[in-house]
Amino acid sequence: MKNWFKELGPGILVSAAFIGPGTVTVCTLAGVDFGFSLLWALLLSVIACMILQEMAARVGIITQSGLSDVIRTEIKNPLFRHLSIGLIFSAIVVGNAAYEAGNISGAVLGISAVIPSYTFNTGMLSLNLWSLIIGIIAFIILAIGNYKVLEKIFIGLVVVMSISFLITAAMTRPELGALFKGMFIPTKGAAGILTVMALIGTTVVPYNLFLHASLVSEKWKNRSFLKTAQKELFWSISLGGIVSIAIVVTAAASGVVNVATAADLAAGLEPLFGKYATWFLALGLFAAGISSAITAPLAAAYVVSGCMGWGKTLTSRRFKSVWAAVILVGMIFSSLGFKPIEIIKFAQVANGILLPVIAMFLLWIVNRKSVMGSSVNSLRVNVLGIIIIGVTIFLGAKSIFGVLQSL
Repeated sequence: MKNWFKELGPGILVSAAFIGPGTVTVCTLAGVDFGFSLLWALLLSVIACMILQEMAARVGIITQSGLSDVIRTEIKNPLFRHLSIGLIFSAIVVGNAAYEAGNISGAVLGISAVIPSYTFNTGMLSLNLWSLIIGIIAFIILAIGNYKVLEKIFIGLVVVMSISFLITAAMTRPELGALFKGMFIPTKGAAGILTVMALIGTTVVPYNLFLHASLVSEKWKNRSFLKTAQKELFWSISLGGIVSIAIVVTAAASGVVNVATAADLAAGLEPLFGKYATWFLALGLFAAGISSAITAPLAAAYVVSGCMGWGKTLTSRRFKSVWAAVILVGMIFSSLGFKPIEIIKFAQVANGILLPVIAMFLLWIVNRKSVMGSSVNSLRVNVLGIIIIGVTIFLGAKSIFGVLQSL
């Protein structure tokens, strides 16, 4: 058991990354609006996440490089290479900078559910103190530049999230028959396709594919650790999926209505289940926000390093400058009071649309014998990967068509 805990790390960081304020928000709204009826979509998303993240982990261990670095070196046509790197750069880095405001704001929502927030005025600006504090905490943790320290911090945050959300779900005493029906019998009910897309986008996060490939190459230095990485990934992603399901269950079984954020849900739980329910949910939201506030800038830094050919080191100045810029943007937009909820929901849908593009790059790389050697995809994994890409393309096209029709 002691040796098993030593192997925890990259998968736990991926779980911490996808259980952020976006996940909490989308799962809360799915539960409040549609009950248990979309749990099947969440379950399939978790399975898809495992399949794609395993491919990314395999690329990282075999090549000992990040995914963006491998893509840059493997695309030989200069024009296509520049276009591809430009797409990845803009989608991940700019997207993560926008995400960071939502991550920090999510942590603030968690604190504000139990401790009133404080704002102070500086001339024309009104700044939220909690946003600044959380941004500074994220900055200090990343500035340490020690991967083993990062692992320990994230294992702690995931434990806090897991316990908090699972206890809260248990306190709502959900009807198990309806829960299992929603999980294993696919129905869309009254839910729009955008809600299903958001659930996929909040679970299978494109930037996590880049983050995971880089993290496994930091931790494991040869292919003999491949089975270890796969086992660690399976249990870590499974735990993340259980936590996401617990959030939907809490929202669906609580009976609380008129909810816009998880903080609203936390406030609504108190008269029904007591103040401890509010505290547990608020603590989970805070842990989710601060964990994602660290992983989003970290992923952006890995992507930029790979795109620019800088190499990867947590202590290099260029690497630090990228994650510092992402945190700074997040702190500014969060502290200025921009409402993150609609941005978060839109970002999850955008993630779902971006996912098939990134997944196609990944599938191409992991089938190249010149890169992967004997560790290329099996036929079964390729079929599953193609199905995932096909489903996400179909859902993405349908969601875009729906938006265009509404204009």
